[in-house]
Amino acid sequence: MRRILVILSALLTAFSLTAFAGTIEGRVSGAKKGAVVYVDAAAGQTYHLSDRHFAMDQKGMQFQPHELVVPLGSTVTFENDDVTAHNVMWPSIGGDKKLGHNLGTFPPSHSVSFTFDHPGVVPVLCNIHPEMAAYIVVTPTPYTATTKADGSYRIDNVPDGSYKVTAWRALDQKETKPVTVTGAATLNFNLAR
Repeated sequence: MRRILVILSALLTAFSLTAFAGTIEGRVSGAKKGAVVYVDAAAGQTYHLSDRHFAMDQKGMQFQPHELVVPLGSTVTFENDDVTAHNVMWPSIGGDKKLGHNLGTFPPSHSVSFTFDHPGVVPVLCNIHPEMAAYIVVTPTPYTATTKADGSYRIDNVPDGSYKVTAWRALDQKETKPVTVTGAATLNFNLAR
């Protein structure tokens, strides 16, 4: 009898989790592959800080990848796989200059890590080589997507509720819109400015 109750309890829990999770999908006009769409934090909801690790390489006088999306709390390891020394720095996070940081200069075959505990767009630079630039988008929730070649996106497993969703692409073009998720929602953006 106890075993049946445990199984029923597990099934009810699984059903309730899927019953209250929805999808946000749509298209971002003016942005093809690589625009970032993410759900902003909602009042009254808490999100587990990520303990995931990501990497951004410096190779061929470029940051790779050029755009990296990480959830809040993630650690990014900056690797130098180039033949020359590089620097990693950013003047702000989400436009807040108080959150700017310089990780210093390090030689080839070395790396340095940083944990991002503030959400926002991070313009990553090498102050030795000004032609090198990249972006890290630190999202306040784990609900993110990157647009496909046709500008479409899909964010799965979003709990039912009301949110603000932001679409962003390089050069700081962004648009934020409200959405209510009750199973499925469609939300389109226009970054063709």
